[in-house]
Amino acid sequence: EVQLVESGGGLVQAGGSLRLSCTASGFTFDDYTIGWFREAPGKEREGIACIVNHDGSSYSADSLKGRFTISKDNAKSTVYLQMNSLKPEDTAIYYCTAEPSYGSSYCNHRYGMDYWGNGTLVTAAS
Repeated sequence: EVQLVESGGGLVQAGGSLRLSCTASGFTFDDYTIGWFREAPGKEREGIACIVNHDGSSYSADSLKGRFTISKDNAKSTVYLQMNSLKPEDTAIYYCTAEPSYGSSYCNHRYGMDYWGNGTLVTAAS
């Protein structure tokens, strides 16, 4: 059974940093692509970044480059989202999502994938 478990969310002051983790199980980590999305109150779910686990290719939303960085640790079957200079508008539930990569080195951070975690809440207070 595919499972994705997010962790690392919490309350942070504006300007602060958080690192979210997405720990995967139930599949061969190298064979999958994993992405991060967020959903703020009253807004549509927004794609942040994705990473192809077999070669580390990653793609991110232009609006968040420079503040948010996706990375992975294959040995721990975990994908991270480092978030710096957080703003109140970054407040949202953050989800990770996954799908098989089928050998591709491309992923599209805008589209959700086959499997989703339950999310972790990030609150950036002003």
